[in-house]
Amino acid sequence: MKKSFSGTIAVLIVLLLAGGSLYSQTKVGYIDSKKILDNLQEAKDAKLKLDNLVTEWQTQLNNLQDSLKRYKDDFEKKKLILSDQLKQTYERNIKDLETAVANFKVQKFGEGGEYFQKQTEFMKPVQDRVFKAIETVAKKEDFDYVFDRNSDLLLLYVNEKYDITAKVQKVVEGKQ
Repeated sequence: MKKSFSGTIAVLIVLLLAGGSLYSQTKVGYIDSKKILDNLQEAKDAKLKLDNLVTEWQTQLNNLQDSLKRYKDDFEKKKLILSDQLKQTYERNIKDLETAVANFKVQKFGEGGEYFQKQTEFMKPVQDRVFKAIETVAKKEDFDYVFDRNSDLLLLYVNEKYDITAKVQKVVEGKQ
């Protein structure tokens, strides 16, 4: 669905640009955000901070998993001589440890987890700086649109004189 929607938007933009060229020249530019970020020390520092956190979390996760494995191994060795009550205690503790491991993974690496929060936190200043630079260059060089070649179709800058949102909204609402 997203790909077809992106494709539709791309076709519409190309048609608008082609149609607009009958009246005036539209100036379109692109950037390579990967190249910019790869060469920006601030981005490298943010990535290093994130990598260090991931390493720390991976160590913690490995420790949890090792504890679980040792506890399971201990249970397997003693299972035949344990009372039913002690077996249930071991099994309950194993389930608790398995839940702790799973929760840790979700908390740190799951959707909306700390990894994504920290990634956003560390990269936001870098992204803001890059977007400000894009806007500065686009205005100075009189670009109407700036795209990022490393994304599906990310419009990074647009000259507001081409915004037809209000007109489209009126048509959608049946007011025109």
